[in-house]
Amino acid sequence: MAAWRQKNSSPGAQLRARLRDKRVPIHPAVFVDIEATGMDPAEGDRMVEIAVVDDSGHVLLDSLVDPGRGMPDRAVNIHGISRAMLRGAPTLDELWPEIYRLTVERQVVFFDADADTRFFPGELAWARRVDCAMLGFARSQRVWDANHGNWRRQGLDFAARHIGYRWHGPHHRALPDALACRAVWRWLQRQPTATVQTTYTSTKARP
Repeated sequence: MAAWRQKNSSPGAQLRARLRDKRVPIHPAVFVDIEATGMDPAEGDRMVEIAVVDDSGHVLLDSLVDPGRGMPDRAVNIHGISRAMLRGAPTLDELWPEIYRLTVERQVVFFDADADTRFFPGELAWARRVDCAMLGFARSQRVWDANHGNWRRQGLDFAARHIGYRWHGPHHRALPDALACRAVWRWLQRQPTATVQTTYTSTKARP
């Protein structure tokens, strides 16, 4: 765990180098979703739930996470995870060996990689590559956002509805969202490759 906490002078550079290296075969993708106390780990927000599913939809990890801090009401109103529900949940330190094992040298797909990877030190630089289904879906829809100079990004609810996905559990919980992300990703893989761009590099590279 100590290695996970070590500061890296350029985690984004490490990740981009991995994305450029095409010599190593990409393992089957895993789909990851988290819930948190808020949106900004730099301001003290912490993960409160994580789910990992494989390309076949098998659940590899589904766990609440003790954030070691209070739970703001605004977060509870979104995902419904209360402080009482987190009593006895493992900490991120305790879950870390399993999270690392499931993601190291793997293709890791998030729906919103920008939001979620910030809760992982190094933005998952140990993964083989990180993909963002939101970016791919935005490009497939080809609706330009002049304010950001990029294709307009839509939420997971919108994308799931667009592809006719039937939810398996409540929205804004990690496991149902990871399964929905997988469904959107699989839909994207059936689209013409020229219209889909999913590779996530780093937060700084986003508009």
